[in-house]
Amino acid sequence: MSGNTFGKIFKISTWGESHGPGVGVVIEGCPAGLPISEKDIQKELDRRRTGQSKVTTSRKEKDQIRFLSGVFQGKTTGTPLSMMVENSDADSTKYETIKDLYRPGHADYTYDMKYGFRDYRGGGRSSARETVGRVAAGAVAKKLLKRKKITVVAYTKQIGPHIAKTIDLKEIEKNIVRCPDKKMAEKMIDHVMKLRKRGDSVGGVVEVLAMGVPPGLGEPVFDRLDADLAKALMSLPAVKGVEVGSGFAAAELTGSQNNDAFYSKGGKIHTRTNNAGGILGGISTGEDIVMRFVVKPTSSILKEQETVTASGEKATIQVEGRHDPCVSPRAVPIAEAMVALTLIDHYLRNQLSQVDKIF
Repeated sequence: MSGNTFGKIFKISTWGESHGPGVGVVIEGCPAGLPISEKDIQKELDRRRTGQSKVTTSRKEKDQIRFLSGVFQGKTTGTPLSMMVENSDADSTKYETIKDLYRPGHADYTYDMKYGFRDYRGGGRSSARETVGRVAAGAVAKKLLKRKKITVVAYTKQIGPHIAKTIDLKEIEKNIVRCPDKKMAEKMIDHVMKLRKRGDSVGGVVEVLAMGVPPGLGEPVFDRLDADLAKALMSLPAVKGVEVGSGFAAAELTGSQNNDAFYSKGGKIHTRTNNAGGILGGISTGEDIVMRFVVKPTSSILKEQETVTASGEKATIQVEGRHDPCVSPRAVPIAEAMVALTLIDHYLRNQLSQVDKIF
């Protein structure tokens, strides 16, 4: 019944609530002997943390990671690897006055319908605060993938009407919206700040690249690589759609335009184009995996909205507190983590696909 676990061999379980004592993750299936330090994890968490710029929530959390188990003398032991971060700047006072009101766009109503009881402080378990555990686990997955020269990079492709025209991976961490187009980043920032001043929010599109992925990863038919990657990204808060390769644009193409022609070079098979996004039949082709997902405008806004109480009475609500005016910039490291977790799980599963890989 639990939906808090992800993966089959490299398996993670996240825990904790937005305004509880802390949040964290337990990893099972991580091989012993991987050199790892809290510094390795902290680097990724610092990219996700709150209060890092004027386009993010002002909540101040250091997100200081702490190993609880599974690491000894700087290496993983092969036993469950547990990590946690304490919540130090939670302010529940803003939620006391609206605890009986259903916030539009949030999971208040649906959590009540499912459980009959919910933690109304900051959204509880439905809060994006839960993703701390995902990013921490993703940092471990990235270290494992790096040993096979597999890298995962994400960036903000679009915010509102502003779409990146150029892709310079070196530019991503140089601006606060994590856009690979320097000029477009400035327009995105201006757009977000104008909406923030009006008490509103805006959505965006994040693109993810996985480079160096070998051909052959994926478990048809129900655990296709693209299906599991889509699930990984759709499980993130605020995500409302995912596409691979040419995605929805394929509806306007012909077969001859959309098909990727094969060719051989240096004893390896490649494709001339990559409309498939690096995946065919649910199995990786060896080309870059290319995915995009859309995040909705942040649901918590200062504008007054129509709603109802838990008993169904008509009401209005104005959500105060500290919230991101656009979640795209902080979704970037979270997306990288989920793609890395999916890839390492499928990489390990693939070792069982042929007898010669085992015996």
